[in-house]
Amino acid sequence: MVHKHIQDSNGFKKFNLEGPFKQHRYKTAFLIFEFLLLGLEHTFSYWERTAFIDHADVIIIGSGIVGLSAALHLKRQQPQLKVTVLERGFLPSGASTKNAGFACFGTLSEQIAYLKKSSEEEVLRLVDYKWRGLQRLRENLGDANIDFHQYGGYELFMDSEKGKAEEALDQLTWFNNLLKQAIGSAEIYKAADAKIAEFGFKGISRMIFNPYEGQIHTGKMMRALLNKVCDVGVLVLNNCSVNHIANENGQVRLATSHGDFKTSKVILATNAFAAQLYPGLDVIPGRGQVLVTKPIAGLKLKGTYHFNEGYYYFRNIDDRLLFGGGRNIDFKQEETWDFGHTDGVKNSLIYYLNEVILPGQNYEIDYWWSGIMGFGEDISPIIKEVQPNVYCAVRCNGMGVAMGSLVGEEVANLAYPTT
Repeated sequence: MVHKHIQDSNGFKKFNLEGPFKQHRYKTAFLIFEFLLLGLEHTFSYWERTAFIDHADVIIIGSGIVGLSAALHLKRQQPQLKVTVLERGFLPSGASTKNAGFACFGTLSEQIAYLKKSSEEEVLRLVDYKWRGLQRLRENLGDANIDFHQYGGYELFMDSEKGKAEEALDQLTWFNNLLKQAIGSAEIYKAADAKIAEFGFKGISRMIFNPYEGQIHTGKMMRALLNKVCDVGVLVLNNCSVNHIANENGQVRLATSHGDFKTSKVILATNAFAAQLYPGLDVIPGRGQVLVTKPIAGLKLKGTYHFNEGYYYFRNIDDRLLFGGGRNIDFKQEETWDFGHTDGVKNSLIYYLNEVILPGQNYEIDYWWSGIMGFGEDISPIIKEVQPNVYCAVRCNGMGVAMGSLVGEEVANLAYPTT
């Protein structure tokens, strides 16, 4: 075969196939194209392949709280394991670095709502799980490293919600006695109406205080968790999307945006995005929109605050106010994998800032962002094997800070049981 270089009309060189194989020029061109594609799939050097890509015992998809907690637990229990974490974002995608930093286990109204669709045992089990998860997070990382402060939390009831407030207060003692089995105290929820004026709220009729709620700095938490897993030898690779997972020849192959990875086992820890790889999973995305003000002189608020059954939430941070929520304005619109904001939610947040939280006060909004959480009809997380040697730990129902550490440990134990 003879190859002649001929310039096209744009001056670029192209191949012209002549000679006895001219009739096979299309087949030859296809083979050349296929060869080039194969070359693109094997652009890693020997060093990259042997040090970064190949030989992982387990690959964890997602570098959020659950994924990194699973990685940390695996290395602590079985240090010889080679653990790689693949993260599709520059920073953890989803909600782990975008949540509000609430270290809480649920308002009284949320417990009442759970009980209406569940059982007494299930309500207690879930609170116990979240409480133990928060203690594990603090043990793993240390309070100073995550800026943990137990200022307590408040549930607010509007003037128009006096009926709901009375329902909650009527059941306060009953829930305190139930949850004492998890928290260790029967003084969990108590009326705090006297503080309404102190905080400067307007339009609030009743308020319930929980001294066991706290707050963290989400960014510092994730920095501390990343440092922990790196210290024990976990490899974290960012900007690597996983597009497909398949079992092949006794291994699991992951087709990614940077080529194929092969491993013995896989843990899927992408929470709200899990259904993109496994549509059968009952995980519905829910977008949470958040704002942070500029520093406010003389800010009276200290603690975590919820209203409307937890659908709205705010807290202090660095003399600023963080405020988020409003997903219940239009659940369907917020069931999305897309980050962003809607006028309806933004207007609602600003309205409550002006009329309820900071009435008559001057403030400026400095940050807007959104995070994507994973929800489902069942309020418990999904921790199971979804195909041979592929496990998932997803659907934290907006409670990733509280549940994530234990969810990660559970899926790690499922993938690699310790004897």
